[in-house]
Amino acid sequence: MKPRISALGLDVGNKRVGVSGCDGTGLIATGLTTIKRRSWQEDIRQLQEIVNERQVTILVVGLPYTMEGNIGFQAERVQKFAQKVSDALKLPVEYVDERLTSQEAITHLKAQKRFSTYNKGLIDRQAATIILQQWLDQRRAAQKS
Repeated sequence: MKPRISALGLDVGNKRVGVSGCDGTGLIATGLTTIKRRSWQEDIRQLQEIVNERQVTILVVGLPYTMEGNIGFQAERVQKFAQKVSDALKLPVEYVDERLTSQEAITHLKAQKRFSTYNKGLIDRQAATIILQQWLDQRRAAQKS
């Protein structure tokens, strides 16, 4: 029997954090919520609640590389935030290249007729789902080889 996996996908922005989770088999990522960033303490409180509820064992964070594949200013900010979250929640963190995930999220939402330019939180949550799904797919492919 394969071990249960409980990962939390995060799409970190300056105003919001999109959050996704996966089923215990590690096959499917699903959008959970969007955290509106208010303060460090409140952000951590909300994340801790989700971590406890879902028995999360790893954080998967989208890293916004530049289009040239470099780590720019925004990626450095995300890494700094993710490391602080990792330390506060006592969980390991892994990164996934998140270039164009917001555009992909918009495309998915339009296809599902759920897109609204007013619902940025839904876009962030969908982007977090794409980030986590990429990580799950890469992990599964690595286990097969």
